[in-house]
Amino acid sequence: MAQLPAFSFGIKGGVNYSSLKTKDDLTDQNSIMGYQVGVFSRIGAIGMYFQPELYLGSKGNEFIRIENTSGSSVEAKGKVKFTTLDLPLLLGTKIGPNKLNLRFMAGPVVSFIVDENTTFDSAYQGVTDFGNYKKQTLGAQAGAGVDLGNLTVDLRYEAGLSNVSQSEKYNQKQNLFHLSLGFKLL
Repeated sequence: MAQLPAFSFGIKGGVNYSSLKTKDDLTDQNSIMGYQVGVFSRIGAIGMYFQPELYLGSKGNEFIRIENTSGSSVEAKGKVKFTTLDLPLLLGTKIGPNKLNLRFMAGPVVSFIVDENTTFDSAYQGVTDFGNYKKQTLGAQAGAGVDLGNLTVDLRYEAGLSNVSQSEKYNQKQNLFHLSLGFKLL
């Protein structure tokens, strides 16, 4: 008799710490805190699983200075904050029984920007065209998690694979650390 794959479905929420790195480190920047809230499912058998998720989140960056084309620095301030709909498609393995285990996962994530809030002072506007962003990006997530009964905790790193800027001159990629808490409903 064949064993059916285990299935679980749940809700999750958490925080992230994000940065928007630019090619050649043209800016001094500060990472910002964001959030994520959504749903996940997990399908698998014999220690392996597939975990698609869908969540709404926020991410971005604060910029402090930028180098202009002559190589000199300009003191300027700017902030970019995105609200995104994220779709990670993760493959993983687990060690231990369903109610108490350690998990490792990795996979691609597609992010759709549903809202964008950018503020740049006039010094930024004089040397850059930051603020012109794509509506979709691709990244990769990798991390670990623990299941304790119906509670699930994940810690992940997300590396941006595609340029979020419309300008190839800047090549900005989003990078994040995620910490989330979930609850299995099924």
